[in-house]
Amino acid sequence: MAEKQLQSLAKDTAIYGVSSILGKFLNWLLVPMYTYVLAGSADYGQVANLYAWSALLLVIMTYGMETGFFRFANKNKECAERVYGNTLLSVGLTSLLFGITAVVFAKPVANALGYANHPEYIAMMGLVIAMDAFGSIPFAWLRFKNRPIKFASFKLLMILTNILFNIFFLVVCPWIYKQNPRLIDWFFRPDYGVGYVLVANVIQTVVVTILLIPEVRKANFAFDSSLLRQILRYSLPLMVLGIAGIMNQTLDKIIFPYLMDDPEKAISELGIYSACFKISMVMMMFTQAFRYAYEPFIFARHKDKNSKEAYADVMKFFVIFSWLIFLGMMFYMDIIQYLIRSDYRVGMKVIPIVLLSYIFQGIFFNLSLWYKLTDKTHYGAWISLIGTIITLAINILFVPVFSYMASAWASFACYLVMMIISYSLGQKHMPIHYDLKRIGFYTVLALGLFGGSLLINTGHIAANVAIKTILFGIYIYMVIKTDFPLDKIPFISKLFKRK
Repeated sequence: MAEKQLQSLAKDTAIYGVSSILGKFLNWLLVPMYTYVLAGSADYGQVANLYAWSALLLVIMTYGMETGFFRFANKNKECAERVYGNTLLSVGLTSLLFGITAVVFAKPVANALGYANHPEYIAMMGLVIAMDAFGSIPFAWLRFKNRPIKFASFKLLMILTNILFNIFFLVVCPWIYKQNPRLIDWFFRPDYGVGYVLVANVIQTVVVTILLIPEVRKANFAFDSSLLRQILRYSLPLMVLGIAGIMNQTLDKIIFPYLMDDPEKAISELGIYSACFKISMVMMMFTQAFRYAYEPFIFARHKDKNSKEAYADVMKFFVIFSWLIFLGMMFYMDIIQYLIRSDYRVGMKVIPIVLLSYIFQGIFFNLSLWYKLTDKTHYGAWISLIGTIITLAINILFVPVFSYMASAWASFACYLVMMIISYSLGQKHMPIHYDLKRIGFYTVLALGLFGGSLLINTGHIAANVAIKTILFGIYIYMVIKTDFPLDKIPFISKLFKRK
């Protein structure tokens, strides 16, 4: 891979990481707060269930138009503003209709989903989904225009707003209420914990929507039915892919309350599982930041003569850093466990399984370039549908017996199968010579070190952590020695003399 291309991708990944990794990390820190301040795991189970529905609906409401925009804007960059305008018109209209529908039919939907006492939950989430779907296109425009700093700033402000209002409603207001209820009892209800999580989300979405207005005004809104049909023809199969993909991540949290005989126990178990699942999302943060930079990268460079070599190198380095994150999480679990309240820790045994699932998911995303670049997106849809069937079947069959452990293994099996199928088909339609030997080496090394760490139990946390740190150092040493020499790393290279 050309060194300049690698550096460019690394630079963009780092900048997008400000919003994706740092931002999601800050948002991730809300999980410990929720486990400590919400009344019980059942409350967090409700939060997880509502946001699982929201994630699924957001994919439906964007219906693959982000990737469709990138594809057609890069095909003819002179018409990019017209592509942007037509994409924005389409998503804007459907988002408006969805938001109105969510508010009007909030009560019957709330009854159907088990939130009969809180129809406002449905109305709030509907408005958030509508605004987020609309905002996804201006954010895609910023990525297309190579404005990662502005993109990152908006995303980070959005997340900080959410965090501040969560802290205000769930920590500051309860403290004030205990000291002097009259100061805030005109707007604050101490028993409305889940509701305030949603209120904070509404506020953050309104803020970022206002910030995106100048970007919306840059679009060329000249309606072109022929162009829009082409974009939709490309994008709608990606919606199926996206629905299947997000269902592979959220389906367990959507159907979990219906798979156990005791609804109260089910929502409580869901809260435990979801909190521990969130702990594993450090891996997803890395994958998401990588995706923001990688998707424009593959479309912009797929005509280069060395593009396949570049894609192979990217895959290798993605796997290297994925295993680095996996080991970093697992070796320091003795410390990480204190992030969540003690009654949630029984579910931490799902974390290594979920982390492996995220690695498979990230590799699958890397592999997915073959059907995106060859306009065979229907293959991606079918692969993801297979994953959804696996997820659904394992959850239905085994959750009633094994509870959330079945959900964790369902995610593992889903992404493992999708990864294998995508690789096999990709080598037929767009062969890329991935460095399987080196990827396999790091996989065996990481799993070997992890397996060895499971045997370490001195009875003292400090001693356990010290020994596991040595194991962690072995992996880092092998990475530096084999594929990441220090004299090639920016800034650090200045400390070394080049040969």
